[in-house]
Amino acid sequence: MKNKITARLIVTGLIVIAALLLIADSIKIVPTGYTGVRVRLGQVAQENISSGITMKIPFIDTVRLVNNKQQDVTIEGQIWSETSERTALYYEGINITYRINSGRSAWLVANVNDYEHTLLTSSFVSSSVKTASKQFSAIDATNRGIIEPAIAQALQASVDEKYGEDTITIIKVVVNNADYEDSYNQVIAEQQAAQIRYQTQQIENQRSIEQAEAQATVTRTSAQAQADALLIAAEAEAEANSIREESLTPNIIRYETITRWDGRLPMIQSGEDGGIIPMIDMSSVMDEAASAPVTAPAAAATADTAEEG
Repeated sequence: MKNKITARLIVTGLIVIAALLLIADSIKIVPTGYTGVRVRLGQVAQENISSGITMKIPFIDTVRLVNNKQQDVTIEGQIWSETSERTALYYEGINITYRINSGRSAWLVANVNDYEHTLLTSSFVSSSVKTASKQFSAIDATNRGIIEPAIAQALQASVDEKYGEDTITIIKVVVNNADYEDSYNQVIAEQQAAQIRYQTQQIENQRSIEQAEAQATVTRTSAQAQADALLIAAEAEAEANSIREESLTPNIIRYETITRWDGRLPMIQSGEDGGIIPMIDMSSVMDEAASAPVTAPAAAATADTAEEG
């Protein structure tokens, strides 16, 4: 009797355990940030399961979780490429931040084998890096602010072509290092030195232009001041001449003529045709007459004249 009770208890316990296992296996919790994908007897269902509690058929259904959060993958080693000028360079330590879109989770599980590790392989990323670097010159190809968005854009185009649009979103690409061959580094150093020299010369040229403009301004100002002074002097002279002209009367002119006459007769006169006609110089004759001795007839005539007076 006791053995029968023990057997019943064991059977009951086994049934309870089995029931609990069945219940546990029929419930699946999908965490936040994940999408559930139902797989029934090896066949992937097309619908996606949102986060939360979902039911499934025990031992028949399985629910695979697809991470829809931001994820990072780092491509180690060097990826060699070239610029638009066919200059060889390499990138290393490329880190890619991406996200699997929840609406394409079921498709990804059904069509991509081992998608957790094969979505962004080294060769796949390398192709996008080479596509991006060929768009830029040697200087821009190592500028992280330029090359990183270009790689992200090229990588997004590649994953859209391979997996379909809205399957994977490339959020950000970070390049830890980019460098050229040693021989080209010397060329870059020489170019930078030449650029510095050019900029220095431009500054000197601009300074010379500013000095010349300043000197020209001083010269123009000085010339303008001299011109203004001459104009003022000319206006004053003109005003003085106008005053003199108004003040000269015929009597004053006659007086000035008499007071300034040196006692000599005119030597020339103007002709009717505007030419100059010489006149007889009477000064020598008058001088000889004054110095000649007085003769008797002349003395008598002089005496008669005196008596008549």
